[in-house]
Amino acid sequence: MSEKNLNWAVLGVGVIANEMAKALHKQGKTLYAVANRTHEKAVAFAEKYNVTKVYSSVDDIFTDEAVDVIYITTPHNTHYQFMKRALENGKHLLVEKSITLNSRELDEMIALAAEKNLIIAEAMTIWHMPLYKNLWRKIENGDFGKVQIITLNFGSFKEYNMNNRFFNLNLAGGALLDIGVYALSIVRSFMAEKPTEILSQWQPSPTGSDEMSTILLKNSCGQMATVALSMHSKQPKRAVISCERGYIEILEYPRAEKAIFVDAETGKVEEIFAGERADALFYELGDMEQAIKSGDASNMKLNFSKDVMDIMTQLRKNWGLQYPNEVW
Repeated sequence: MSEKNLNWAVLGVGVIANEMAKALHKQGKTLYAVANRTHEKAVAFAEKYNVTKVYSSVDDIFTDEAVDVIYITTPHNTHYQFMKRALENGKHLLVEKSITLNSRELDEMIALAAEKNLIIAEAMTIWHMPLYKNLWRKIENGDFGKVQIITLNFGSFKEYNMNNRFFNLNLAGGALLDIGVYALSIVRSFMAEKPTEILSQWQPSPTGSDEMSTILLKNSCGQMATVALSMHSKQPKRAVISCERGYIEILEYPRAEKAIFVDAETGKVEEIFAGERADALFYELGDMEQAIKSGDASNMKLNFSKDVMDIMTQLRKNWGLQYPNEVW
């Protein structure tokens, strides 16, 4: 394993970039470089977090030979073009969800990363939270019996501002790629195999983006899931994983630190704690560094990200929801 100190660069200076800089600081490190469409914001970000280098052009982040890994935090409709530039210049990539717009884009990037011997991964907090690693081990060990059915909700109330990313088709707006990706990632992580039977219904917003949807999934093992998403009505971020011996309930599941298990026979409630919600990016960056240094990227769960992207792409094709200039 290489012990080289990795030089991280971040593209974008929004909320996630700020969390990322703080997470690196907790590891005793600082960001090497930052790029942003608005240069002045990049300069302010660099001053705040003692970043070594600020690029005058976004393109410079990709060609700087000192950069080892780039965290792309820009809106997801920009990811494909930025990922391609980064991989072509030999950079490992951690990319905010959803990692691309569709399966074609992701498949291309997976192939390019393999060709360049680079690691790409989706910045999906669920893959890295200690609670989920604990629960997946328990499922694998048979502690709860077979997973039977999973139910998930995720709803945000966003005002009808049709220019923001939540509803703007030019920014690939909609519930599925913004919040549905979390729910479907939970589904995939607790299912033994990828769902192959998918049914859904959806309601468009005034712009034509997906405002609401309900999704039914089933795999060849007979495991089933239901997902309800909404972008203009609040729902709890609640997951229930029903198993043969009881059910697991998780609230605030994107960065969960607690679950409860209710025994089917006795009704006994067991509380399960692991990790800290505030450290979500700390765990994520740690797993990415480990993957790069060891060459073993299994903890980054790109195979699950691909399965989720395949599901989301199929859903949007079924709905006829294609973004401007998008190529399936």
